[in-house]
Amino acid sequence: MIKKNWSEYTKILKREVVPALGCTEPIAVALAAARAAEALETAPEKVKVYVSGNLLKNGMGVGVPGTGMTGLDIAAAVGVTGGNSELGLEVLRDLNAKQLETAKEMMTRGQICVDLAKTGELLYAGVVVESGNENARCVIARSHSAITLVEKNGKEVFSAPLPGDEKDSDECRMSMADIYEFATEAPIEYLQFITEAAKLNEAVAIKGLSCDWGLRVGRSIAKDIEDGIRSDDIVSFAIKMTAAASDARMEGIKLPVMSNSGSGNQGITATLPVLAFAKRLGSSEEQLVRALIMSHLSAIHMKNHLGRLSALCGASLAATASGCGIVMLMGGGLKEMEYSMKNTLGDIAGMICDGAKTSCALKVASAVEAAVNSALLAMKGITIPGKDGIIDDDIEACIRNIGQLGSEGMVETDSVILKIMTGKTAGKADQTIQ
Repeated sequence: MIKKNWSEYTKILKREVVPALGCTEPIAVALAAARAAEALETAPEKVKVYVSGNLLKNGMGVGVPGTGMTGLDIAAAVGVTGGNSELGLEVLRDLNAKQLETAKEMMTRGQICVDLAKTGELLYAGVVVESGNENARCVIARSHSAITLVEKNGKEVFSAPLPGDEKDSDECRMSMADIYEFATEAPIEYLQFITEAAKLNEAVAIKGLSCDWGLRVGRSIAKDIEDGIRSDDIVSFAIKMTAAASDARMEGIKLPVMSNSGSGNQGITATLPVLAFAKRLGSSEEQLVRALIMSHLSAIHMKNHLGRLSALCGASLAATASGCGIVMLMGGGLKEMEYSMKNTLGDIAGMICDGAKTSCALKVASAVEAAVNSALLAMKGITIPGKDGIIDDDIEACIRNIGQLGSEGMVETDSVILKIMTGKTAGKADQTIQ
């Protein structure tokens, strides 16, 4: 029997688990810049970028695909010279060398400026492009690819409603019990699309291991295994693959990853630990598919309580979700998955997000190790009791607590992180903040 909510869960997954080329914060700026330039219909002479503090934080230090550079200014520049807004989060897929050179010239001539927007939105990117007396504007808000307004010379040419409040969304009305039922009982044809996540993210992990990308966390683990310092066990394999994919992505590899809830690192972390366990355990394709569905939908459920951008590291929630998939592959049920979640959240819930950058691979590695440890404890019937700290016996209350911690309790932390980061980078050539 096909249950009514199963088609909704499939829609949610297909909306939130999508390919993304590059870190989604600079890509959101590139997308807004590309759409504004398309509306202008001529080469811009000046590009003004206005972003929310959280988007600025996550876009300052991460590589922009195909450029070898970091920063929102280069993201905006290549967006207007070589972006294609029809490609969504893969907006820079067709960027070529000539377009990159033009973008760099625009930066050298001071034609690109980035500033903080006066907005209450946590995720906001507004780009204004000008040429002579002509101008155009594009606004993205609440979701990395949600273009809500396009104007030319002050006249609206496109508009769309703001995405709904995440805390009132259908995702938040889900429960872990609902997700478990869907992942274990829905017809396999409803679920097989998720194999594309394994395919894309594994390809990036393999590239990450092939040369010195980013901080080389995954590659270093591989070398430790070769040198006999680490064991080539299932845990090391899971950490190595996930960290390697993050290494490559954060430096700006020109390959897409399958994202989750607007984040490539979250998509990587919800996918690769599960894939690693499936490979080493000899799991069937159906077992892998159902475990990946469990992981990705659990990550979406938790992330919607936290919000798209926050002071808490989203990879910690994605790793928590991956523990559910790992438990499923080891033969555990809903009880063990809830145990695993409580263990992971009780361990690493305080991991901060201080922007997207190459060192995110270290946080990903730490989060995956914590999730695996938590899953193994859960399979032995061990869990953090609900009386401890922010954990609760009710898993849904536990998830709400994490959301409250990140969205309410760490607002000041977020401001301090941004203040530190912008103070450090003031005056640097690769990030113009005026």
